[in-house]
Amino acid sequence: MVTTDIAQLSRECNAWRETLRSYRDEFGQLKIRLQDLAGHQTNRDVLLEIEHLDNQFHIQLINIHDLKQAIKLHDRKLHDEMAETNNGNLTDDTTTDHERLYNDYQQLESTLTEVKQEFSHFANHIG
Repeated sequence: MVTTDIAQLSRECNAWRETLRSYRDEFGQLKIRLQDLAGHQTNRDVLLEIEHLDNQFHIQLINIHDLKQAIKLHDRKLHDEMAETNNGNLTDDTTTDHERLYNDYQQLESTLTEVKQEFSHFANHIG
């Protein structure tokens, strides 16, 4: 058993979810902006890039949703486990899950940054 501050882990979960909500909103806006850019294009290569970016936005919005849900379930598990044991201890599995979710969160942030940079480069090139 590992003694861990449940409040700290829960705060981390809430911060991750809030950041993911911001990313969701941002990617929704980028998707709208891409649609606006697409309306004026006829070049085949540009249209293929628009389709690629639209697919990336769709995939990343799904990834954001899935990770947000996984974090939400993990946060519930933290609270349930603490209520059951009532001694401040979490199982090693729960701690490992938290670390895995943090790694997933960091990886998704990196991917989202790459997609945003790709879109920015594209928008500057054709805009």
